[in-house]
Amino acid sequence: MNISQSMTEAHFHDGEPAKIFTLSNKNGSNITLMDIGATWISCQIQLEDETREVLLGVDSLAKHLAQQAYLGATVGRYANRIKHGKFSIEADQFQLDLNQGENTLHGGNGAFDKRRWQVLEEKPNQIIFQLFSADGEQGFPGNLTATVSYSFTDDNEVVIEYAATTDKACPVNFTNHAYFNLLGAESGENCLQHSLQLAAEQYVPTDEFAIPLGPLKRVENTGFDFLTTKMMKQHFMLDHDQKLLSGYDHAYLINADSRDGEKPVASLYSPDQRLEMQLRTTKPGVQVYTGNFLAGCPSRGVNTYSVNAGIALETQFLPDSPNHPEWPQPTCILYPDQTYHSKTSYKFVVNPDHNK
Repeated sequence: MNISQSMTEAHFHDGEPAKIFTLSNKNGSNITLMDIGATWISCQIQLEDETREVLLGVDSLAKHLAQQAYLGATVGRYANRIKHGKFSIEADQFQLDLNQGENTLHGGNGAFDKRRWQVLEEKPNQIIFQLFSADGEQGFPGNLTATVSYSFTDDNEVVIEYAATTDKACPVNFTNHAYFNLLGAESGENCLQHSLQLAAEQYVPTDEFAIPLGPLKRVENTGFDFLTTKMMKQHFMLDHDQKLLSGYDHAYLINADSRDGEKPVASLYSPDQRLEMQLRTTKPGVQVYTGNFLAGCPSRGVNTYSVNAGIALETQFLPDSPNHPEWPQPTCILYPDQTYHSKTSYKFVVNPDHNK
């Protein structure tokens, strides 16, 4: 049974099955998307002698609704954490849903990842989803209309573009929560064998609840330095900041000259060196998360994922940005006369010359 069949066997809360879309390219690679959560549920890259599934995911809607790791979902209104769910815009104070202890994570309860998005446009190589979020949902101000576009090119590049408008000032911060394992999502190997290069000289220190402490720290002479390529495991759990969160689960401030959506912000390499993933974005930050709490998460088979089964590179504004206007990034507040727009892409580069 293919994933399109298995994901549509059960019905969503509204009594209807999920809608599944597959985009393919001339290389024999394909990605699969779902309207529930505007979710990226599969990414199969064609190598010389195999088709490699590089995205952690599930094979049924029941598993998707049960998992709590936001696998491949579109996250909003505000990705990452907001301390105590509180923020102010000018004289107005707001209280959001608290869904991770005393804090708000990824928009709160019943946020964008838990909603059915409408299909606004469908083309052979592109799907555009749209969602309306009413004033006051999860405590956020303003009637907000969001769109997310997924495109898949013949260069094996997954391009995700986000847009939004609102009728009241509101913090807006969308991301995709895909987890990657370039050796194969069901390979049983963890992501710590991957190598990463990241154009970021500063990261956000946090407390044990992943709430930013500020000010930003420089990566030099710490395990957070990926300015030159190194294996994820090389300095894993060697810093106090890592030990608080059982590994990497930290936001990096992308160097200013790498935020144009054209230059690679990061390059991730499979342990067998047969596949590279290049990350590009117009966002100022990226959360590097090594799946420290994936143990027990549903997978596509009878087994569950293990700790560190995949790595997420979530492009976004820095966490808790509404409460940190001093940080060197654009404001995360969207006003009624503006349109939110950001672009992130993941390009998969096959290395055919590597000895197998």
